[in-house]
Amino acid sequence: MHIHLVSVGRRMPAWVEAGYAEYAKRLPPECALHLVEIDPLRRGKATPPALAREDEGRRILKAIPKGAGVAALDVQGQCWSTETLARHLGDWLADGHDRALLIGGPDGLAPECLARATQRWSLSALTFPHPLVRVIVAEQIYRAWSLIQGHPYHRGR
Repeated sequence: MHIHLVSVGRRMPAWVEAGYAEYAKRLPPECALHLVEIDPLRRGKATPPALAREDEGRRILKAIPKGAGVAALDVQGQCWSTETLARHLGDWLADGHDRALLIGGPDGLAPECLARATQRWSLSALTFPHPLVRVIVAEQIYRAWSLIQGHPYHRGR
């Protein structure tokens, strides 16, 4: 199974690329994490947010691998504990199909992306910069995988 992190944005700061790469490389081939970057809409001051969501949403949907299950990172989604994420990851691994995790741009995900998702995951009630979300998701996927494996990396409650 591969996890495709489909994320709006390119040209991330070096610390984002390094943080993401660090956790992605720790995952084994059977739970590989792949970043798929979507160019954000070039916008002017008068570009409506809905237009950006719609344009980016079309390209996000095209980037989802055929047959992959979809989870959307959405502030209105469910907050998952690490243990809950580990259960979901275990289910995804058992299912054997690739998984796509969708991260929208500054204006969020298009309604079509949210409708395509069978799961909606909120990292927090806090608002995070989109580059940081990549690092958080990569670390949490690695943490969930290590929890499933009984690896001492996760030292939760």
